[in-house]
Amino acid sequence: MGVTVDVAYKSLNKFTEILCGDKVEILQTADSNIMILADGMGSGVKANILATLTSKILGTMFLNGATLEECVETIVETLPICQVRQVAYATFSILQVFHSGEAYLVEFDNPGCIFIRNGRLMPIPQNIREVKGKKINEYRFQVQKGDALILMSDGTIHAGVGRLLNFGWVWEDIAAYAVKQYPLTISAMRLASAICQACDELYEYRPGDDTTVACMRIINSKTVHLMTGPARDASRDNEMVHSWMGGDEDTRRIVCGGTSATIVSRVLNKRLDVSMDYVDPEIPPIAFMDGIDLVTEGVLTLNRVLQLLKRYVKKETISEDFFLELDKPNGASMVAKMLIEDCTELHMYVGKAINSAYQNPGLPFDLGIRQNLVEQLKNTVEEMGKPVTVTYY
Repeated sequence: MGVTVDVAYKSLNKFTEILCGDKVEILQTADSNIMILADGMGSGVKANILATLTSKILGTMFLNGATLEECVETIVETLPICQVRQVAYATFSILQVFHSGEAYLVEFDNPGCIFIRNGRLMPIPQNIREVKGKKINEYRFQVQKGDALILMSDGTIHAGVGRLLNFGWVWEDIAAYAVKQYPLTISAMRLASAICQACDELYEYRPGDDTTVACMRIINSKTVHLMTGPARDASRDNEMVHSWMGGDEDTRRIVCGGTSATIVSRVLNKRLDVSMDYVDPEIPPIAFMDGIDLVTEGVLTLNRVLQLLKRYVKKETISEDFFLELDKPNGASMVAKMLIEDCTELHMYVGKAINSAYQNPGLPFDLGIRQNLVEQLKNTVEEMGKPVTVTYY
């Protein structure tokens, strides 16, 4: 079984602190995906340094094939000693999922991983090992498509303590809430954000501790083909359209641009129907074509898509309002939603023809608005951890 993962996390800083004392590291190897959550002792700058050191050391060593013992030993010997408490302390959780479906979980003093399968909570057995005096739980298991695995810092279980809840939000209740959210959230980010939002509400929007939720969902591979702009040489229209139409039966296809949509309609001999519903006065309406997932206007729509994706990359700006924007029925939100929640790999097919409506035709293509948007879109989707290929025509 070849598995693909959707990985995301959301953090809340302790109230009044500028830096978060939790750190998430997301890594990829040739045959696996790794998610590391480290929680530094205390809060603020000191905690941020401890968490960053821990996550970076663990990530670098894991990528280079180090054993768990070597990783823990290096952390114990590397972290600075707190002069107040006389300990060097950072808790951590590590989740590695191989493309074969094999998974490896390591937990040290963080709240236990929440493992959801088929809408039910799965138990994670205790297999405690002592490494350098630290008790660490290890678990090896097989994942399957549809599974969700959630790592958390202890800010989650402290949520509401002494305020709305006497003893905080206990792990069992967080797990029950995650199971309830599971069928309602179609992406790792929505699930992580939902739990974080609940913690923020229990803290009455003044978090008493750094709080982080990191989620990994096991999903099907989802390739998206996006075509924008006509080819510089019209004789390549057929080649461009048929390349964009390539892929398997699960490939999603988007065309951005009125001229591009007209070319697709002509080459494929399919009717193009433009909607008259202006759901957003700033974004032109979408169109419909049989067999094509989404047809939108070009530059204006892509510019809004880019704005939404940049907000997504800055995870601290993600809130319920962001997802409400993502769910709107305008072309830009629909493209952004597909790229965020229904895409593991993006292939872009970009025409180099100059559109005089948007720029001076005397300028080289590289300086054009569409080219600039394409480059920014590529870089932003790659920041989201998704591979992008761009083919120019």
